[in-house]
Amino acid sequence: QGHVVESGGGLVQPGGSLRLSCAASAYIFSINALGWYRQAPGKQRELVARITHGGTTVYADSVKGRFTISRDNAKRTVYLQMNSLKAEDTAVYYCNTDPPRRVGVRGDDWGQGTQVTVSS
Repeated sequence: QGHVVESGGGLVQPGGSLRLSCAASAYIFSINALGWYRQAPGKQRELVARITHGGTTVYADSVKGRFTISRDNAKRTVYLQMNSLKAEDTAVYYCNTDPPRRVGVRGDDWGQGTQVTVSS
């Protein structure tokens, strides 16, 4: 019951920065843990960062020290600040609860995501 809309992706050079935004419905935002996932071509979807209502954060080893997840409760929005981007970060990034729930705007399991491409 609810949905998310991801935005902020784009093309950036290695070493650059990008900030992704996830606007969530009230129900989805009420879930304790929200996270950012990503899926590169031919690879499994993976959780890269999560955040709880209390502000506790967890990061995948591959992004630790480079990415920062945060939330704005008034705007019901979760952000992912990505710094020192690498080519390996290229993927479609998705927002969802942890564990995942159905969050697509049209009833799909996942939203449309936002494409991040890191290339020189």
